[in-house]
Amino acid sequence: MKLIKRVGILICITFLMIQFFRPSKNNDTSSTAIKNDISNIIAVPASVQVILQTSCYDCHSNNSKYPWYANVQPVAWWLNHHIEEGKHEINFNEFASYRLRRQYRKLQEIVEQVKDDEMPMASYTLMHKQATLSAEQKNTIIQWAKANMDSMQLKYPKDSLIKK
Repeated sequence: MKLIKRVGILICITFLMIQFFRPSKNNDTSSTAIKNDISNIIAVPASVQVILQTSCYDCHSNNSKYPWYANVQPVAWWLNHHIEEGKHEINFNEFASYRLRRQYRKLQEIVEQVKDDEMPMASYTLMHKQATLSAEQKNTIIQWAKANMDSMQLKYPKDSLIKK
């Protein structure tokens, strides 16, 4: 019984101690982030912007909205990892700084992942029901991405968009 009590106390102390080690928040409102935003190089209709902000920007931009539980460790570390991973894949606030080929590929990935219900992630929509995409919203995002891919194909040589 003493061992169980000691282990319990050790777990409680550890839990309290890790509360002091917090990752930095993903909140960048600098002019660089605004300058490199996707909307500066691709037309983003209001209907698409609303979907992106509701379902994508928490993990795929420089400005995340944090729920209350993001202040509890180790949850904050887990959330931070997802945000960093998401921003690595595509960051809508940095999209204009991507090379042309990467921009095109990211639009392709948007189509594929939305069509295959891979984005937004189920772990995200579990806690953020409003981020779940309806069939109409999925179609809106897919058609928007495809239209921009078509526009890029007309504007740029194919070899600058697709790796051979």
